[in-house]
Amino acid sequence: MSKNYTKTDAILIGAGIMSATLGSLLKELAPDWNIRVFEKLDSAGKESSNVWNNAGTGHAALCELNYTQEKSDGSIDMTKAIKVNEQFQVSQQFWSYLVNNKLIGYPSDFIMPLPHMSFVQGKQNVEFLRKRYQTMSNHPLFRDMEFSDDQEQLKKWIPLMMEDRDPNEPVAATKVDSGTDVNFGDLTSKMFDHLEYNDVEVNYRHSVEDIKQKSDGTWEIKVHDIENGKIEYHVTDFVFIGGGGGSLHLLQKTGIPDSKHIGGFPVSGLFMVCNNQEVIDKHHAKVYGKAKVGAPPMSVPHLDTRFIDQKKSLLFGPFAGFSPKFLKTGSLMDLFTSVKSDNLFTMSAAGVKNASLTKYLIQQVISSKEKRMEDLREFIPDANSDDWDLVTAGQRVQVIKDTENGGKGTLQFGTEVVHSSDGSVAALLGASPGASTAVQVMLEVIEKCFPEHLKDWEPKIKQMIPSYGLSLAENPELLKEIHKSTSQTLGLFDNQKETSLTK
Repeated sequence: MSKNYTKTDAILIGAGIMSATLGSLLKELAPDWNIRVFEKLDSAGKESSNVWNNAGTGHAALCELNYTQEKSDGSIDMTKAIKVNEQFQVSQQFWSYLVNNKLIGYPSDFIMPLPHMSFVQGKQNVEFLRKRYQTMSNHPLFRDMEFSDDQEQLKKWIPLMMEDRDPNEPVAATKVDSGTDVNFGDLTSKMFDHLEYNDVEVNYRHSVEDIKQKSDGTWEIKVHDIENGKIEYHVTDFVFIGGGGGSLHLLQKTGIPDSKHIGGFPVSGLFMVCNNQEVIDKHHAKVYGKAKVGAPPMSVPHLDTRFIDQKKSLLFGPFAGFSPKFLKTGSLMDLFTSVKSDNLFTMSAAGVKNASLTKYLIQQVISSKEKRMEDLREFIPDANSDDWDLVTAGQRVQVIKDTENGGKGTLQFGTEVVHSSDGSVAALLGASPGASTAVQVMLEVIEKCFPEHLKDWEPKIKQMIPSYGLSLAENPELLKEIHKSTSQTLGLFDNQKETSLTK
């Protein structure tokens, strides 16, 4: 039976923040291209991008202690912190471009100013945080960081956390006022509204069933129209697989060499959500602590002020859990069907290597509410169980692959792009800092997949992202200029003091 093909220049799979970002970039760079999006659910940003399925932290490495490592000689390695901070500033530049050009509106719907803080307990951790502060505050990107180990000062910064705390307990915190809370679900929806208005065909309730490369190098996409029960076939020059946890299965269907020897390990998340407005109003910051031994980086405990549907909320977590699903709306068979002959040994090796992680996840799964309240009381000593409810957050699939440094079956924590050698297909895998660095990650997809267009596109990219091709850390004047302009456009001066980055 012959197939009726619909031809498209680019197909994006998944209506999350990554596809929204790539689609918005491509629409500016190649406005004449025909772009289609396929999403299994009934609207945009419902899985990992949804406001309840992530921490909403604009990851700028201002508070995340796992982005800085203490080396054997006692010095602090800031390499990852610098990289993540610069990437988030790239995102803010692009969001500002979209707002300034009225392509999306009302930035207060998706981004709010909020201090980012790190909090530690115990003498050894206090000394680590002091050393980290001394190192980071001397760098242009982090010069506005403040430090205190004085409980009286900390009572002003985080009064809720200091109530009924042992006055002799060694505690310390750092604070950066230029942090943010981001509603990635709302931002995703705004971008897709913009794309649909500009003739991008976004197909909801459409599930991609198969991806095959044809002899001429184009890709055949088999799509199930869930509403009508019909099968459609599309042909395209370029495919981006941005389906969150669902990306791995689709990447495996492409059969490209780079899809081999890769597996995925799902980790689910739970948050405690405060239901007492008096408690919520006493806290105004994102406060990150240190991960427990054996815990994955995504399980670093944090007490977060959130702005959800214009209402102030307070969340604590995440508590890790385990489900074999790769998506919150996925199948219990996801993990098992992802094991193939080419990644069986990779997955097996990862299982042996990560026995401590497995033990940690089992402990988390069987943990009672009262045990979780004990963890919360390290942040809020007098926390009342009746004030907190448990909410299930999103699924994350950590990448498992063979690496030179880690050997066979290395569990990767972070965001990773896999693409074919000819650049005709790319897939996004992994987790945090994901959404915060979406613009930088999608720029890298563009560079790898469309090298023949880069010379023509570069002036437009620089118009959208003034720092493109430059290091803000090495250009402090440009850093000040960009920080000031993005803060003004995105409304981030509200409730913030003017900092040395914006003076």
